[in-house]
Amino acid sequence: MSVIFTANSSAASPVEYQQAIDFLFGRIDYERAAAIPYGRREFRLDRMRQLLAYLDHPHRAMKIVHIAGTKGKGSTAAMIAAVLSASGYCTGLYSSPHLDRIEERLAVDGMPCPADDLVLHLARLRPIIEKMDRAAAAEGLPGTTYFEITTALALLHFVRQGVEIAVVEVGLGGRLDSTNVCQPLISVITSISYDHMAQLGNTLAQIAYEKAGIIKPGVPVISGVLADEPRRVINHIRQQRGCTLAQLGEDFDFEYSPPQDLHLAPAQGKLRFRSRQFEQPHAYDDLPLGLLGRHQAANAAVALATLSQLANFGWKLPEAAIREGIAQVSWPARVEVVMRHPTVVVDAAHNMASVESLLETLDESFSARRRWLVFASSQDKQVRQMLQRLLPRFDGVILTRYQSNPRYTPVEDLLKMAREIDASRPNASPAAENTATRIQICESSSAAWHQVRALAGPEDLICVTGSFFLAAEILAEIRSVM
Repeated sequence: MSVIFTANSSAASPVEYQQAIDFLFGRIDYERAAAIPYGRREFRLDRMRQLLAYLDHPHRAMKIVHIAGTKGKGSTAAMIAAVLSASGYCTGLYSSPHLDRIEERLAVDGMPCPADDLVLHLARLRPIIEKMDRAAAAEGLPGTTYFEITTALALLHFVRQGVEIAVVEVGLGGRLDSTNVCQPLISVITSISYDHMAQLGNTLAQIAYEKAGIIKPGVPVISGVLADEPRRVINHIRQQRGCTLAQLGEDFDFEYSPPQDLHLAPAQGKLRFRSRQFEQPHAYDDLPLGLLGRHQAANAAVALATLSQLANFGWKLPEAAIREGIAQVSWPARVEVVMRHPTVVVDAAHNMASVESLLETLDESFSARRRWLVFASSQDKQVRQMLQRLLPRFDGVILTRYQSNPRYTPVEDLLKMAREIDASRPNASPAAENTATRIQICESSSAAWHQVRALAGPEDLICVTGSFFLAAEILAEIRSVM
C-alpha cells in the first residue's frame, strides 16, 4: 500500500484547487509555526466537536483505530490499514504530515483523496468554518486550525467513500489533539520518547500522560512502550478507565531478522510474532517486512497485536492478507532506499529515538565504502544531540535547510554546532583531514543534493535525514531527474 499522490487522482480545475489550498494554508497552521502553543485555548476539543456536529458527526459513521506515540505511529497505522484493505475492508487512513500534497493525508485503500473531492469537501466546510471563526473572534479566541480542518476533511472523505474502518493517527500529543473526539474500537500507543517537550513536557511521564489522553473508558489499549516510567503512567490511566492492556514484551513479542547488505540488492527483513493476549494466541513466522529496520519490526508487532484484537472482535483477517499487508506496505521517507550506485537512503528522523533507529538500521543492513550525510532540522528539535550522534558515523557531512517551512535551523547555527562537536571528537574520520573539508554547508536542499551527488562515488551511501520537510524536498529533487 502506498499513499504517494499520483497525478491521475486530480480532476479539479487548477483554479478551484489552488483556491482550496490557499484557504487551507491561510489557517492557523502549527506545523509551520516556529513556536507551537499547546493548551486548551489553542487546542480545544469542544471546537472540533462543534465542527463535526455541523457536519452531522461523520466520525460516528465508521469504526476507528486511534494511534498515538512519539515515533512509529504513522508506520504502525499504515501497516494496520494495509492489512485491513488486503482483507477486503474499505479502509481509511488519516496521517500526517504529508510529503508532497495534502491529499496524501486522506487515503482510502492506499489511494490519496482525489483533488476534486478535496475541493468538494472544503466547499462544504468553508461556510461552517467562517461562521465558527466569527463566533470565536467575538470571544477573543483563536479560529479553526489547519489540522482541525484536515481532520474534518478526512472524515468527510471517508464517509463519502463508504469507509468501514478508519485508522486515525494523532497529530500532536493526544489528549488535546483534534482526533481525540473519536470513540475508537482500540487505542494504540506505539512509543514514548523525547519530542515536542515544550508542548508535552520534559519528562517521559509527562509525555506519556499526554499520549495516554487518547485512552477511552472500556476501550482496549495496545502499547509498544518499553521504558518503565511511561509504562507506569499508561497502566495507571488505563486502570482508572477500566481498559484491558496488551503490552509489548509481556502480552506479545517479536523477533527480527534484518536483511543483509542492501547496498547490493533490495531485500526484506523477516518477522516472528507471538501474542498471548487472548485464549487463542496468534503466531506468525517468517513474515516479510516491507519497512526496513528493527524499529519497524517493533511497529509491526504493535500493528499485529492491534489486528489480533480486531480479530478477537470478529473482524475477518486471513493470514494471507496479514502477510500481504505487512510485506507490501509502503511508507515514504522511513529508511527509504530511493537510488543505488550510490545508495541513497531518505529518512525523516527528527528526534533522538528516530536517529538511533536510523543508525541501527544502517549498521545492520547497509555496507558502503564511505557514508555521506545531508542534514537539516527544525529549531524546536534536539538539533545538537542529533548531530552529536550522527556526525561521528559519517565520512562527509553537508548541512542545509529546507525552503518550504520557516521553522528551519539556520545553516550557520548548524555549522557552529557541528564544528564544536567535531572538534571534541577523539578520533577524526579517516575520509577527511579536518573539519573544514569534512563538513560543508549549502543554503538550499537542492544545492545540498547536487553537492553530495558530485562528491559520492558509486560504492558510497548517502543518507538524508533530520526533518520531514528536508525529506520531501530531496525526494522531489530526485524525482525531477529520474
